[in-house]
Amino acid sequence: MITLQLDNEPVIGDVTLDATRFIVHLQDGRSLTIPYDWYPRLAYGTLKERENWKLFGNGYGIHWPDLDEDLAIDGILAGNRSAESSHSLEKWLSTRTKAA
Repeated sequence: MITLQLDNEPVIGDVTLDATRFIVHLQDGRSLTIPYDWYPRLAYGTLKERENWKLFGNGYGIHWPDLDEDLAIDGILAGNRSAESSHSLEKWLSTRTKAA
């Protein structure tokens, strides 16, 4: 197994959104574009819910309080999609339907 040691930890500086994806802008100048369908809670969220995000851990991750979604920069950089089970997603969706 190879372990990569980073000299500079990646830090999120900003997040921008469009109709089908979000863009994570790192403080070192790189940007990563991620489709919402990689993260079902974001895909099911409204534009208003997606726009309500906050950085946590000094730029280590992004939190969407309205969607109960948290993404860490290391997982985003690794290309990890949501690991949420279909049962958990269905349960979350059912609470959204009842609230609407």
